[in-house]
Amino acid sequence: MTHPNTARRTLIAGALALPLARSYAQKAEFTYKYANNLPVTHPMNLRAKEMVDAIRAETKGRVDIQIFPNNQLGSDTDMLSQVRSGGVEFFTLSGLILSTLVPAAAITGVGFAFPDYDTVWKALDGDLGAHVRAEIGKSSLLAMNKIWDNGFRQITSSTRPIQSADDLKGMKLRVPPSPLWTSMFKALDAAPASINFSEVYSALQTKVVEGQENPLAVIATAKLYEVQKYCSLTNHMWDGFWFLANRKAWEKLPEDLRAIVARQIDAAAMKERTDVAALNAGLQKELTDKGLIFNTPKSDSFRDRMRKAGFYAEWKGKFGDEAWAMLERSVGKLG
Repeated sequence: MTHPNTARRTLIAGALALPLARSYAQKAEFTYKYANNLPVTHPMNLRAKEMVDAIRAETKGRVDIQIFPNNQLGSDTDMLSQVRSGGVEFFTLSGLILSTLVPAAAITGVGFAFPDYDTVWKALDGDLGAHVRAEIGKSSLLAMNKIWDNGFRQITSSTRPIQSADDLKGMKLRVPPSPLWTSMFKALDAAPASINFSEVYSALQTKVVEGQENPLAVIATAKLYEVQKYCSLTNHMWDGFWFLANRKAWEKLPEDLRAIVARQIDAAAMKERTDVAALNAGLQKELTDKGLIFNTPKSDSFRDRMRKAGFYAEWKGKFGDEAWAMLERSVGKLG
């Protein structure tokens, strides 16, 4: 078996060495922008680069998608309004942040719901994913069939490791701007602060917050280990990115081109899922070498605290019985 780190280096080297797609004589009929919040070295951007080259080749130059990584076009909140207005045509966003517009999208992030990847994909490629996509479709956006992976989230801190729910009491913790995140960490007695991802590094560096939570791939690619000391492998939440399209821009594409673009985006999502799982598996050693101190708490104390605080009951009420039943069919009883 290839070591995940070797696989990752090969992946990065391979992606960066991709030949430039053949230049087509005519100018593209459709030049679309795709924005995201992740560093250029993250698997999402490496696979997106292959994807846009494949789309350009298969549409014979008629569709040209330009990638704007790393918050180049603004924060998540800015880019969400741009994709809604048509300022950008494509955008990948966590369902939890999208929930400020489509409340149902937050259901994928219910705390300590998914024990492992098999359970995640069973739910998201099944009924639960279809339910969320249908809700997104009621807005000016639509979501591609396959959600991209961001991984299971872990808590880092500059002050102390998190061994049990008690260690979170009063901790100033950065969370993305999303009601579910705030509610979850309040239920755990922490002091969550909503900060856009583009400002996380400086907020940690200047000690505005003590800690943050993200998958290992993000902690590594955004160099958060430079401003954090401890990493607790809580796996408290799985998070993924819906690949969103502005509906009007999407409907402007002729049907044959739409089929190509959708197929290539979903194929890239499947490859990115494999990459992120491999990357996260290999990163603990790499981040330990960079000075992060790891520990693995048990999830029982966190789940008990959230149950007692009424977190599951409150969100079941918000998502509705039907959606909650779909979630529990995949993950088992939560409340």
